[in-house]
Amino acid sequence: MDGTQIVDHLDRVPVTERPTDLMASVRADQLVLADGEQEIAVPLDEDGFYLSVAPYVDQTHECYYHSLTTCRGELANEDIGVRIIDETGEVLFEEQVTTFDNGFVGFWLPRDVDGTIEVTHDGLTGQSNFSTSKEGATCLTTLQLGA
Repeated sequence: MDGTQIVDHLDRVPVTERPTDLMASVRADQLVLADGEQEIAVPLDEDGFYLSVAPYVDQTHECYYHSLTTCRGELANEDIGVRIIDETGEVLFEEQVTTFDNGFVGFWLPRDVDGTIEVTHDGLTGQSNFSTSKEGATCLTTLQLGA
């Protein structure tokens, strides 16, 4: 598998089946894999940026680079509405999706875009800014849902 395929696969593995001896960290341009003894960097698509989002109601955690094997969000396997808009107002994504078993949902977005992601779930809404720049966070855990 290439880097993109590894990211997509690992983020969707059920929590109970995730490898405990593997660390997999998504950076802006590479996936860093480590097993405690060695570390390798697998390049990611030059045109895409992986943003993993864990909307929450009550609890979250701080994160910058998404860990495909250890990050957990509050809303696992839940249906949410997602709208992603860039700084010009162009809609990059707008659909109902189901969060993964780890409480996250991931999006491949264009690089070098600033924008806003809006999420709805069970009558609650929330939004957060994001950036897909080279220094951008790949893990968004600050999107709190409220009335």
